Amino acid sequence: MPLDPLLVDVLACPVDKGPLLWFADEDVLYNPRLHKAYVVRDGIPVLLVDEATDVGDAEHQRLTAKAAAGGVPETGHLGTAGGTGKTGGTGG
Repeated sequence: MPLDPLLVDVLACPVDKGPLLWFADEDVLYNPRLHKAYVVRDGIPVLLVDEATDVGDAEHQRLTAKAAAGGVPETGHLGTAGGTGKTGGTGG
């Protein structure tokens, strides 16, 4: 089941708060920095640290190569320089 595009824009890793790679065809959100995978069940991301899967080197290589080949969106673009979220300023 696909994730809502707005949800993809705001999701971040619960551990390092960085972006995740969204593998829609595998229902997996992946943090390549920490080698952690988070399952998506029925369109709901399970971003619980205790339920994350540690990814070994071979699987990490496969996922990062697949992402590098294209078509794998990265989460967390709202609030970044290219997004439409807050910039962290105080206004004025």
